Amino acid sequence: MTAVTDDGTIIEIDDLLDDIYLGQQRLTQTEIHRRAVEAELPADLLTRITAMPEGEYAMDEAADLLGETAR
Repeated sequence: MTAVTDDGTIIEIDDLLDDIYLGQQRLTQTEIHRRAVEAELPADLLTRITAMPEGEYAMDEAADLLGETAR
């Protein structure tokens, strides 16, 4: 989860979402944040996750909100 692309974040977001959504259809913002903290992602990514509105998200919805573009 520490691979860095030219923009510095895409691979980390992709990896996080791939890992936490494995076998899951929807996850809460709280669960996404908890897993990101466990993965020791950079503070800028944690800030973006914290800024997500409360609720449940499908993987593509979370990716859209987090600015994921590599898929």
